[in-house]
Amino acid sequence: MKEDKLLWLDLEDTGEETLTLLREVFKIHPLAVEDAGEFHQRPKVEDYDDFVSIVAYGAREMGQPLVEVHSFYAEHFLVSVHRDAIPAIGDACHTLTRLHTDRRLVALYRLLDALVDTMFPYLAAFDDRIDELQDQIFQNPRQEQLAELFTLKRQLVDMRKVVTPQRDMTSAMMTQIIPIPGMTSESEKYVRDLYDHLIRISDMVDSYRDLLSGALDAYMSMVSNKLNDVMKQLTIIATVFLPLSFLTGFFGQNLGWMASRIGSLGAFLGFGLGTEIAAVVGLLVFFRKRGWMGKGK
Repeated sequence: MKEDKLLWLDLEDTGEETLTLLREVFKIHPLAVEDAGEFHQRPKVEDYDDFVSIVAYGAREMGQPLVEVHSFYAEHFLVSVHRDAIPAIGDACHTLTRLHTDRRLVALYRLLDALVDTMFPYLAAFDDRIDELQDQIFQNPRQEQLAELFTLKRQLVDMRKVVTPQRDMTSAMMTQIIPIPGMTSESEKYVRDLYDHLIRISDMVDSYRDLLSGALDAYMSMVSNKLNDVMKQLTIIATVFLPLSFLTGFFGQNLGWMASRIGSLGAFLGFGLGTEIAAVVGLLVFFRKRGWMGKGK
């Protein structure tokens, strides 16, 4: 193998054969092999003297879980292990074959950069969905929207748990707190570019968290306003029937004097219907002037 050549082996499997290959052929440390077999690790970079072990994450379609990739990088080989199909890794490998440069550290950069770049379309779709939910909430808030808001919030929390340590991991690589084989001042620029992308993603995650909180507040406000409108309507109806109940109760008394003197059609129209109509009209005019119904003066 030439000094400027690097073997990149991408394995879409974490079975026993893959773990045996890592142990016996590439001499990967048992602790790193154990992490590759278990998965669900936080993003990290660890130094094992002759190689470094890197755990990084990428994104897929919105609503799908993030993909976890374990990488073992030495001076002359790079082994990436993952369980799910990741087209971005294949694209990165194809791009690397067209580069006429030292491919040792650039291969690791292409792998990590491909994973990070998958987060941008994921967050773009996330932003579009938040905008759609906000528009729907202002038109007609429903219970399903509240459930989806909490689902999006959980997804954003999961991404934040990944992005922050992955950014710190890249910072450790850039400052060489963890020594990376083949790191030079020229290759450091690639890691710095990766770090810049992760800072942007971290800022976007924080922004979308604020947007989700605002959408949740808007939902609660719209539901509260809707409830207030219903309560106002019920209060107006109850208030309108209050004087009607008084009038019907007053004229419904079984008093001999009242029964003998208020018995004509004119009395019925004047006292029976007229006072009730006047009470309703008076209340409606009063409500309108106070702005409780329609527009007041």
